Amino acid sequence: MPQSSSSGQALTGFGQGARTRAEQLAALLDDRIRTRGLAPGEPVGTLESLRAETGLAYATVSEAVRLLRDRGVLEIRPGRGGGLFVAERGPVVRLRHTLLSVEEEPGTVADAIELRDHLEELIDVGAARHRTGQDVADLRGLLAQLRAAPDWDGFMRANWALHERIAAISPNAMARAVYTGTLGHLGAASSRLDDDPAAAGYRAERYQVHADLVAAIAAGDEAAVRAAVARHNTTT
Repeated sequence: MPQSSSSGQALTGFGQGARTRAEQLAALLDDRIRTRGLAPGEPVGTLESLRAETGLAYATVSEAVRLLRDRGVLEIRPGRGGGLFVAERGPVVRLRHTLLSVEEEPGTVADAIELRDHLEELIDVGAARHRTGQDVADLRGLLAQLRAAPDWDGFMRANWALHERIAAISPNAMARAVYTGTLGHLGAASSRLDDDPAAAGYRAERYQVHADLVAAIAAGDEAAVRAAVARHNTTT
């Protein structure tokens, strides 16, 4: 797949911000689809063509494609003539694109925080009601990554990954679309803190809030989930 010039961003220049390279690639691919006006069913490329264009590892490209597939942006067609194609855009995908279209407007981050806070309880209670054993194992693994993060950027990457995994458990597709859209805004705009004692104390406090939330979801305890969400939203 040729690189983009004036139509959408080139799939290069990956930074070291709060989002992983897979998340950055997913955002660039989504931007390319939107700015080129690609219609449902049009080809986007293949895993190999994306790997060649970006220079990223196959696993990273695969994760980016999985993220877009799960978000309803890409369709993966196997076999001869297969590859990656723009998915049919239902209301959830159209809503996500609307969120992306306002990312440069003043006050977007504050709006995203307010919207996320309102949706947090709905998403997390849904996760508590529908979690499986595998879901709980995944959440605990991501929580361990949060605890082991060596710096602020790593902590924030683990934080967003944990919240996105919680959202994936919720059966409310519309709420998931809006919620994960706000995470994209917050991840891109996340401020950095130096690793001084005050920042370390704040990280420890935030870790415990998330540990309590995961424990409540794992137990299916909706009252404990709501209490954890209240602490989460008042100590951000």
